Amino acid sequence: MRRKRERLEAMLEGLRASGLRLTPQRVAICEVLATSRSHPTAYEIHRRLRRRFPTMSLATVYKTLDALVRLGLVSALGDAGDGMVHYDGDTEPHINLVCLSCHRVQDLEGVAVRALHRTVAARSGYALKGARLVYYGLCPECQRKARTAASPEA
Repeated sequence: MRRKRERLEAMLEGLRASGLRLTPQRVAICEVLATSRSHPTAYEIHRRLRRRFPTMSLATVYKTLDALVRLGLVSALGDAGDGMVHYDGDTEPHINLVCLSCHRVQDLEGVAVRALHRTVAARSGYALKGARLVYYGLCPECQRKARTAASPEA
């Protein structure tokens, strides 16, 4: 919970420092990103917030996301086989798993990515600003569906 709150505060401070007004819509966009584990697209963020902010445009979501990515406070993960850019509010080095069937993106916890991050920095001499390690495959649910679909009917 603390990390999510820190991420939210960093996003809001970054937007403020970049000259963007902290409208209720922008604050809500940051809240979604800071608390989401689903790696939403701009469209998904817009859809989630549409009830609370019926006049909020998709352009507002994109402009806010672009600013957050430019500031290094949010990562743009690219598409997950669905042709849409997914966003991650957790910029700490970690592993993302992408399902090529349902296009879900999820984090893999408990892997020593930070140690790898330190090793890469030490060996390369780079001042690393972030890292993205993505594995692609089929999630357990999609594997089950594929097995069920391939099973002969009894």
